[in-house]
Amino acid sequence: MVLPPPSKTEEPRPPARGRIGNLVGRLALVALLLAFVAGGAWALATFNRSASRNAADPPFPVPFQEVEPGAGVPGSGGDVPTSGEPRVSPGVTETSEPLRQWAAALSEKIDVPARALRAYAVADLAMRTQDPACRISWATLAGIGRIESHHGTIGGLRLGEDGRPSSPIVGIPLDGSPGIRAIADSDGGVLDGDTRWDRAVGPMQFIPTTWARYAVRANGDGAAPDPQNIDDAALAAARYLCSGGRDLGTGAGWWDAVLDYNNSTEYGQEVFSGADAYARASTGG
Repeated sequence: MVLPPPSKTEEPRPPARGRIGNLVGRLALVALLLAFVAGGAWALATFNRSASRNAADPPFPVPFQEVEPGAGVPGSGGDVPTSGEPRVSPGVTETSEPLRQWAAALSEKIDVPARALRAYAVADLAMRTQDPACRISWATLAGIGRIESHHGTIGGLRLGEDGRPSSPIVGIPLDGSPGIRAIADSDGGVLDGDTRWDRAVGPMQFIPTTWARYAVRANGDGAAPDPQNIDDAALAAARYLCSGGRDLGTGAGWWDAVLDYNNSTEYGQEVFSGADAYARASTGG
């Protein structure tokens, strides 16, 4: 096809730029791109610095200790403040100001909610009166709470000031599946909502039959013990561990108690590791 000649009415095209004009244009484009990249890098660096400042600290390290059952006990963490007795309040175990301060300061070090630490400490103090020969420590209770429910915060839950997690903690059905003990429903589903099989409930993961035997209301307000309440659960766990005249200040007594709670050597080692790490951190070790 032959193209028609250009119309006489068209504006004449501007003359092509020379080499110098092309070079200047290219240099300007390069400068613009460099400025854009530099600006982007500055913005990214600023964002990263801000994100770094706002990022959460790494989790508290708990080195696994492959301790032989009966070979020893974890650290106890020393004494907790005892000034002032726990006060009764509906649904809440109120603690003395020194104990609150202790829990708040230690919480920052070991990534355990201060509310949970107060519950473990109150149970420790209660057992010193109820069963002083047991020698259970808040650190051992914290070691169990770490494994059972991450101190009531498993799955992103929060532990409220009333001692209850933001949603009830209910374990899997104990239906005899591989590796699972079969335990038929024992409470009509009152605690776990399951009328066919029992399930472990609450921050310390009690099965209904064990809860029925060791449950106690920690603040003594007359209400029914609640396995979802960290105060009640911690004190019930302490009573369970101390049962049978056990002395948790000895290797034999400590391991016998923890393996009765869950008959697994690895479980005992995990509890030992957490308890010892918490105790050492609390004393600056």
